[in-house]
Amino acid sequence: MPTPTQTVRDLIRDHYDTLTQTERKLANALLENYPAAGLASITIVAENSGVSTPTVARMVQKLGFKGFPQFHQTLREELEAKISGPVQKREVWAAEAPESHMLNRFADAVMQNIRQSLSHVDTDKFDRAVERLADKDTHLFVVGGRVTRALAEYASTHLQAVRPHVTHMTSSAATWPHYVLDMTEGDVLLMFDIRRYENNLQRLAELAVERGVQVILITDPWTSPVAKIADPVFNCWGEIPSAWDSNISTLMLLEALIAAVQEKSWPDTKERFEKLDEIFDVTRLYRKFS
Repeated sequence: MPTPTQTVRDLIRDHYDTLTQTERKLANALLENYPAAGLASITIVAENSGVSTPTVARMVQKLGFKGFPQFHQTLREELEAKISGPVQKREVWAAEAPESHMLNRFADAVMQNIRQSLSHVDTDKFDRAVERLADKDTHLFVVGGRVTRALAEYASTHLQAVRPHVTHMTSSAATWPHYVLDMTEGDVLLMFDIRRYENNLQRLAELAVERGVQVILITDPWTSPVAKIADPVFNCWGEIPSAWDSNISTLMLLEALIAAVQEKSWPDTKERFEKLDEIFDVTRLYRKFS
């Protein structure tokens, strides 16, 4: 059984090395179309995966479930959480809220989200993302959704100071074809997409990949559909005592990426910072303190 901060996807990945070849075939089918592939009857799940019904029963028990009904119910609960809106989210935490001050409950939830997010960061994937984000010979595009567009703007503002050729794509999907037009093979698209996942972002990612662009995705535990074509993918936890999800752990990961990109090419970045400060001085945009 998954813990409160785990998904069935996490369990499958954690147990993958212990599965037989036939069970891995089932696991791959479930991950390929997650969670829909596991929401049918055990017979249909087996048929669609090209395995036997006993194989399905054995694998779900290896994952820690008493049987397929419990596995099926857990997937259904995940799906409900994935598509829930602000009202449903608040009803969940309000019913379970402890008798303590909101500030303390909020801080506890945030710290747990950060710990959980960090535990799921693959350092090799992190380093690979930094390598791509730091490559100044490519064009870096950054985009977010209705809520995460603020994170995209934050990322763009910092990365523009660190390296050249950074474009913050507007949140209006009607303008995206103009950006796609300028995308070429080898470019990078840094994308933020959390529940409720946006169809426009998925289509944008598909168009970018068709042009040879590498998509780096930052999403939530339930994982945006964009993950199917993105690499690497980072999952950040964000459940808090609120009608909204928190982006604090996402921001932590983003700032870590920015810091690593900065250090990767510090001599060039330092020179870029100095030139930027000279421009600020000329424009007198900021007050200088003696």
